[in-house]
Amino acid sequence: MNDDFSIKYSQAFENLENDIKCRKENGKITAMGYTSNLDLICDFDVERLNELLKLHWKYDPDRELKPAKLIKTTEELLETIVYFCINGIGGEVDIENTDELLGLFEFKKGMGGTCVQAALALAEIGAESLVHLTDDSKEVCELLDSPYVYVAGDNGKLVHSLELRQHNDQELHCIIQFQKGGIVRIADKEWEIPTSNRLILTKITVNETVPFDERYFNWIEKNADRVSSNLLSSFNCIADKNVVKERLDYLAGHVKRYHERNPDGIVFYEDAHYHSKEIREMVLKEVYPMSDIVSMNEEELAYTVKELYEEKLDKEDISSCIDAVRRLINDLHVKKGIVVHTKDYGVYIGKTLPIDIESGIMYGNIIATAKAINGWYGTKEQIKEVIKLEMSPKGLKYKKEIEEKEYAEEIIMVPSRYVDRPKYTIGLGDSFVGGLQMCF
Repeated sequence: MNDDFSIKYSQAFENLENDIKCRKENGKITAMGYTSNLDLICDFDVERLNELLKLHWKYDPDRELKPAKLIKTTEELLETIVYFCINGIGGEVDIENTDELLGLFEFKKGMGGTCVQAALALAEIGAESLVHLTDDSKEVCELLDSPYVYVAGDNGKLVHSLELRQHNDQELHCIIQFQKGGIVRIADKEWEIPTSNRLILTKITVNETVPFDERYFNWIEKNADRVSSNLLSSFNCIADKNVVKERLDYLAGHVKRYHERNPDGIVFYEDAHYHSKEIREMVLKEVYPMSDIVSMNEEELAYTVKELYEEKLDKEDISSCIDAVRRLINDLHVKKGIVVHTKDYGVYIGKTLPIDIESGIMYGNIIATAKAINGWYGTKEQIKEVIKLEMSPKGLKYKKEIEEKEYAEEIIMVPSRYVDRPKYTIGLGDSFVGGLQMCF
């Protein structure tokens, strides 16, 4: 099986360039929304964390460690970082003031937001995208400047980001990336970080409401036949139920008009870590049924199962994961199927598609792995090097297990090209999502 996938990945790499070329010749573009922000990426080192713990945190062994809902103090900040590190989990937590955090670590600027990260990953290999911005600050537009990334301008024209005039507030997200194997020390206790992951500390401004730019939606609807896939994402920071209802009502009309004008176009929803359980429930009930394909990582799958069914999902039990996905497709009326992406595998579960989604998953895997290794969006040369990596042993094991299921024809599983200790963990899911769009 390992050899089979080695051949398939090599073929997929060759086909990716042809797919991008054909898309350009046919005027096809991927549309991706809806939020952008400026990431401040921490130069995180576990020994620096341990120094700060000595200086600023008095550890109480009798009190259970837990993350803050809203970080207001240095102690809450450090405890939240420790909690995510020692559990090896990713997620988002709001922070009241970023100034103190910025004084504790060194940072560099990066791009934040599913749609724009996916677009930059595609731009690096010459694929074109149309994106919807919320944070349209000078810093964001400079990072997004590329001949392959478009935004909707006035008079129905597509322009590049530097041609925009800022309308919205800037939003900062501080990214803490931690590596598997690091040792967190508090008093006389030690914890080894079990998995490489990332914590996003959000200082929410514009993405609390996700203001829609009608120029973006109008262009898609008028040029629907050119839009091969229409990516929906990024309602996770909205706190007001009335605001999210307004956005979802508008989106329902937009999706209907898009599908009427392009019945073969794919409406694709990428899930996220939601700050409000109520808001997430609203989005699940409204967006899943309007989506052809829903996509998520394994942590979001586990959270959804816990939220909807009050059940704990064992992420290491692939049969339970597949059963949970099939249940979600049925209960939430997803039109075609669900994609789950992890460091070990990508899998599609659902109806048979007229497109080669297996290749799409491979595109996503190699583009995401290139970012994990190199820290920025992978070039063609860097992606070619990824093809030389070994397949994930766990992914190969899961693939074999799935082939024995009676509903195996509903499942397309692809083991990942594997990096055990990625240096970079931010934007990997977004890069995967960008790569996957190239099969539509």
